[in-house]
Amino acid sequence: MKSSQFESVATRVSTVSILINLALAAFKFAAGVIGRSGAMISDAVHSSSDVVGSLIVIMGVKLSEKKSDQDHPYGHERMESVASLILAGILAGAGFSIGKEALVSVFDGSYLGSAAPGALALIAAGVSIVVKEAMFWYTFINARRIKSGSLKAEAWHHRSDALSSVGALVGIGGALLGIRVMEPIASIVICLFILKVALDIFREAVNNMVDHACSTETENAIRSCAAGQEGVKGVDVIRTREFGRKIYVDIEISADGSLSLIAAHDIAQHVHDQIEADFPEVKHIMVHVNPS
Repeated sequence: MKSSQFESVATRVSTVSILINLALAAFKFAAGVIGRSGAMISDAVHSSSDVVGSLIVIMGVKLSEKKSDQDHPYGHERMESVASLILAGILAGAGFSIGKEALVSVFDGSYLGSAAPGALALIAAGVSIVVKEAMFWYTFINARRIKSGSLKAEAWHHRSDALSSVGALVGIGGALLGIRVMEPIASIVICLFILKVALDIFREAVNNMVDHACSTETENAIRSCAAGQEGVKGVDVIRTREFGRKIYVDIEISADGSLSLIAAHDIAQHVHDQIEADFPEVKHIMVHVNPS
């Protein structure tokens, strides 16, 4: 996919996310206040944090698409991983905040003094689950299509919001049935879900920044592609590393040792060109030829 298309898709998806999250956060906050539900107000705060996340994705994508320069000869793709790290931090902060308030409420018994939540809060939780799950799939499908790590992180941000709404639904429903402690307990469950997602996003972003190897499946596919080219006797070594959403490849092939330097170079060039053609995510490949 061309850089302009990548940026266009990521920006469009994030802009849609911003508009929907603003509307949803306002609806959930109003429902939480009117329906006297602390869990729903916490859920509204989480939706608001999604707006910040979407803005970070847009900035990260724009920076990652900047062309190589003297200070960054390998490009700026890792800026997208930086955006994912920031998203993980925002998620973790939101999770800790929600969990802390819930724990304090449980241990000091303050939840007993609050008014019982109303039915509007329950309806808002149901609406949130449907909307956020739809946003997850919309964002995730586009993230997978353009191979965007930060957009994928944003998708899981939506999924964490849907999960938190499930927790709020359970908590509010329990409170309506007279089990008042269910609401702060639901907020604690929300916290755990959010922290788990934040950890997963953090781990994937770090892997993309520390020259983590590609999957075995991808390496085997590249190996097969190289081995199938005319003049290649075998593939001796293959090393890959992820660079944001791109891949760098170092490969050693063996060829007839009696070939001229020009002939051996032509084989290496053909392997190079074929791999780049078959694997658009490969940004750079170095091919070394060993005598068979």
